[in-house]
Amino acid sequence: MQRETVQEFREKRDKALSYLKEQTDFRPDYLIILGTGLGRLADQVDVQDTIFYDDIPHFPVSTVESHEGRLLFGNLSGKKIVAMQGRFHYYEGYTMQQIAFPVRVLNALDIQTMIVSNACGGMNPNYSSGDIMLISDHINMLGDNPLIGPNDDELGPRFPDMSEPYTQRLQDIAEEVALERGIKMHKGVYLALSGPTMETRAEYRFLRMIGADVVGMSTVPEVIAAVHMGMEVLGLSAITDECFPDALEPVNIEKVLKAAGIAEPRMTKVLMGVLERL
Repeated sequence: MQRETVQEFREKRDKALSYLKEQTDFRPDYLIILGTGLGRLADQVDVQDTIFYDDIPHFPVSTVESHEGRLLFGNLSGKKIVAMQGRFHYYEGYTMQQIAFPVRVLNALDIQTMIVSNACGGMNPNYSSGDIMLISDHINMLGDNPLIGPNDDELGPRFPDMSEPYTQRLQDIAEEVALERGIKMHKGVYLALSGPTMETRAEYRFLRMIGADVVGMSTVPEVIAAVHMGMEVLGLSAITDECFPDALEPVNIEKVLKAAGIAEPRMTKVLMGVLERL
């Protein structure tokens, strides 16, 4: 597959960046990606400007029904933030570079910290639907990487270090917030697969055996791009179904949405508490 050149990427990024600067004077310090489990956090934002993905040059458009597809610029917990209300997935047919593109563009607004959320299946037997998990590390089994292709040395190194993709300082703050507010929060490893199928019993056994606590279809591409650019990252997962191979049941969307609804207020409280302390 033909990969775009550094020059092609820069032209696309700069065009998208120029459009954003034309549409808003608001300059956020934090990027929040609102995956399933944090969608309603948008209700807590004192929104100053809203920009739809459709209008931003070269921006992907989310095709998942529950994803609104817009950027919200505003204030949350006393901090200036931009929230991506809707994200992009490999299974939608986007390239890894397209999935990472919004993070690249928003980093060019001088944002140095990203908070990312997602919904996932819990494989650790200590986890239950409706629980939340702080991501301590990840395993990339998407079969691709947003850094494949020409490297833009102005963004980051050819071979970025991934020994701490999720910033320990931010993890510590999140754990303090959860403890002080009496919120049960696990800490574990997120594994990303391409989807859109759910996993087989044998796959769940394998994924658990190699060290994963939860499995999902997102997050990792954005995190890799952010780490490449030297950004700090915090990740939170909402566990929306239990993936125990010996007691596996067909996925029930109603139950998944109910679990997300249980996890959402907890994730929101942790995230807002973290922002207050930054």
